[in-house]
Amino acid sequence: MKVVTLLENTACREDVAVGHGLSQYIETENHKILFDMGLGESFAANAEKLGVDLAAVDIAVLSHGHNDHSGGLRKFFSLNDHAKVYVHPAAFGSYWAVEADGTGKYLGLEDGLRAEFADRFVEASGVTVIDDALTLFDTVGSGFPAVDTSARLKEKTPEGYVPDRFAHEHNLMIREGEKTVVFGGCAHRGIVNIRDAVAAILGREPDALVSGFHLFNLTEGNEQGDALIRKTGEELLHGGTVYYTGHCTGEHAYTLMKEIMGEKLQKISTGGVLEL
Repeated sequence: MKVVTLLENTACREDVAVGHGLSQYIETENHKILFDMGLGESFAANAEKLGVDLAAVDIAVLSHGHNDHSGGLRKFFSLNDHAKVYVHPAAFGSYWAVEADGTGKYLGLEDGLRAEFADRFVEASGVTVIDDALTLFDTVGSGFPAVDTSARLKEKTPEGYVPDRFAHEHNLMIREGEKTVVFGGCAHRGIVNIRDAVAAILGREPDALVSGFHLFNLTEGNEQGDALIRKTGEELLHGGTVYYTGHCTGEHAYTLMKEIMGEKLQKISTGGVLEL
């Protein structure tokens, strides 16, 4: 399985664009998959430089309804006329980042996309078996504390802003040969909880898990935040899963977790290629 990071916050080569977002191309024996589309069109320009033909993608997955993962959807549709995009139905909600003074910034999908491209979207919730190799799941519990790291993120309802509980977030599990690799977007509901959800479905932990961890708000000097980061690293250290992370994990969180996890934690960056 080959994984090419088309967009992430950092880069491992100078000729690609970076940005706060995530997009990955995954090539398996039977599929060419696009997982998320970043904030804008940069993922597509990067794909061309990296030798990835987006027109040949046969299936796409949107991890959740935030525009740093969905902003390139329209661009993808312009380049690819056939691949279905699997999306959680709740991803079409109204999602915002709200500051302490009450000002909000819209983070959701482009208005009107659901209707305009109704024939391209496949809405999936729960555990959705796409085929023998691909499974989507949103059945993530809350046993490990995580959602509070996303306290600024809200859903707008007729009654006003309410905390986003990330019901619109789902993850992709890929089985190939004897290996199982899981892909997540931001793991707002907790990377430990996602790992545990995989174990419940599969009967064991995955071989690899590729995702942002959404810990970047926990900056240096925050004792409570550091405690959560270290606890996350200690929990992930158990078992045989190797974790690949970037985007919303944050440098501080990555550094602390790397001290605990060693080679079981690796970085992803724009232009990087993983062979899993």
